[in-house]
Amino acid sequence: MGGQDKTLLPLPGGSPLSILRDRLKPQCAQLAISANGDPGRFAALGLAVITDVHGSYAGPLAGVLAGLEYLASQARSDWLLTVPGDTPFIPFDLAARLAATAKESGVRIARATSAGRSHPVVALWSPSVRSALRDALVMRDVRRVMAFQEEIGVGEAEWPESSYDPFFNLNSSSDIAEATSIAAMLASGRSS
Repeated sequence: MGGQDKTLLPLPGGSPLSILRDRLKPQCAQLAISANGDPGRFAALGLAVITDVHGSYAGPLAGVLAGLEYLASQARSDWLLTVPGDTPFIPFDLAARLAATAKESGVRIARATSAGRSHPVVALWSPSVRSALRDALVMRDVRRVMAFQEEIGVGEAEWPESSYDPFFNLNSSSDIAEATSIAAMLASGRSS
């Protein structure tokens, strides 16, 4: 992406992060961004920025742990919903469906799937996994989200096909063009 922060690129309806914020706000009691680097770049979004707790950047699992640690520091026992910042079109029922999957399956982690593909970072995490995650990251150097989820036990909620992949993420300039098309379609009310 040429060194640009892809979560802040312009799309119809706002940046990927602002679109994501607007989709998550009705689903969550509190929102925050997990990011390293200058937190000031997210100031316009009006959200807390949480940085990795344990040393250098260790990938998405470090962000999950930072979120769980943040909840614990706030004396909150809420489950943590995680979504990559470059995945702006998540479903409006994401939190509810993942919570139902966790409850029905009796698991401590529930993740989204679509078109036969798992989306490990699009997940709901019980606060009870915090110490196991800290141990996996710090003591055993586990970095793969799916590996940790499989180790703990994970349920999956499948989303049906629609006119676009609700877990589409931005990884290239061609993805920006596709995201622009999806955002324009959603802004016009042609699909939800």
